[in-house]
Amino acid sequence: MPKHDTPLLDELEKGPWPSFVTDIKRQAATKPECWDILGQLELSYRDKITHWKHGGIVGVFGYGGGIVGRYSDVPTKFPGVAHFHTVRLNQPSGMYYSTAKLRAICDLWQKYGSGMTNMHGSTGDLVLLGTTTPNLEPLFYELTHNLNQDLGGSGSNLRTPSCCLGKSRCEWACIDTQAVCYAMTMKYQDEIHRPAFPYKFKFKFSGCPNDCVASIARSDLSVIGTWRDNIRIDQAAVKKYLSGEYKSNAGAHSGRDWGKFDIKKEVVNLCPTKCMHMEGDTLKIDDAECTRCMHCINVMPRALRPGAEQGATILVGAKAPILDGAQFATMIIPFMKVDAENEFEDLVNLIEGIWDWWMENGKNRERVGESIQRVGLPTFLKVLNVEPIPQHIREPRSNPYVFWESEEVEGGWDRDVREFRKRHAQ
Repeated sequence: MPKHDTPLLDELEKGPWPSFVTDIKRQAATKPECWDILGQLELSYRDKITHWKHGGIVGVFGYGGGIVGRYSDVPTKFPGVAHFHTVRLNQPSGMYYSTAKLRAICDLWQKYGSGMTNMHGSTGDLVLLGTTTPNLEPLFYELTHNLNQDLGGSGSNLRTPSCCLGKSRCEWACIDTQAVCYAMTMKYQDEIHRPAFPYKFKFKFSGCPNDCVASIARSDLSVIGTWRDNIRIDQAAVKKYLSGEYKSNAGAHSGRDWGKFDIKKEVVNLCPTKCMHMEGDTLKIDDAECTRCMHCINVMPRALRPGAEQGATILVGAKAPILDGAQFATMIIPFMKVDAENEFEDLVNLIEGIWDWWMENGKNRERVGESIQRVGLPTFLKVLNVEPIPQHIREPRSNPYVFWESEEVEGGWDRDVREFRKRHAQ
């Protein structure tokens, strides 16, 4: 396949940063279809529109998801990408790979596809970019039979569950993210591979409120490890931070001298709820006001750590712009025990309650967060039998009218209506 003139893409190779253009040109030495990728992208930059057609029905036998159809709308100009499908692989929890597994995947993709990969997509999957329809079935056979590797989710289904490293490496993890991620992946195989939802649905599991997988912004159901007792304080370590014996974490690895550590300026005054103060060289925390932002723990990790009574906060409804603008998830359950002892029963019941409601009430291509926005959070909480709490309120009410359920009024509405009519009839 011929090379194409790509003056606009060539601009992206200039400067100090690595460039995907350079990577694709290097790959084109062994996979000539990559020249057509560059040619079509250059045309898209020039025309200011994409030249990929919208999706397409393509996949492997028995699966409704995992393959994203890609068809060029200018196939005669760029025959190498006339069809150039994307394959999503279900990544291991915490994205732990052996080099042997990565080499085997890359070798297989070099055999059946373009050799280009995306490590990782925003859902979490290891993404293999670009193959033809006839290659899908033999690729899938070798992936599953030789590499013991499954496809991930795509389409209106449960996308591949994703999690942080959790307790395998992080001292702040309050839940075993890898255990719950693996359990949900195995339990919901049918929901991952056979689309049945109004639109996509994503799980993400973060071990602590630092939320290293950005679950609060990128998942329909966000599980974030937390604690509900007091932050554990080592006052002796606090004194060592004050004396300079311990360096604060904020400046420990920056290569810059930030001067003497100032706990008031760098920790106490930056607490969003002002729940901290110093009494001499003793740090005091009003834990009832703490919102678990993790800032103080991140700055003074030797002195502070999460509380001992650990579980997770459950949030629902984050998404990127689709029908409406981007939105963060809404906190639904402030604290839930998340452990394998009861096979994550409470979490499973919540998930399936949300799905039952959404599949019945959600519109086509409407994320669950948009369904909640449309019907209102009070309605959603009522369906889940969740008691409203102050943390569910975004802002003070602006509507002066109050509507009561009949059972909330002593005697019910029927009696009130009868008395009203009787008085006015007289």
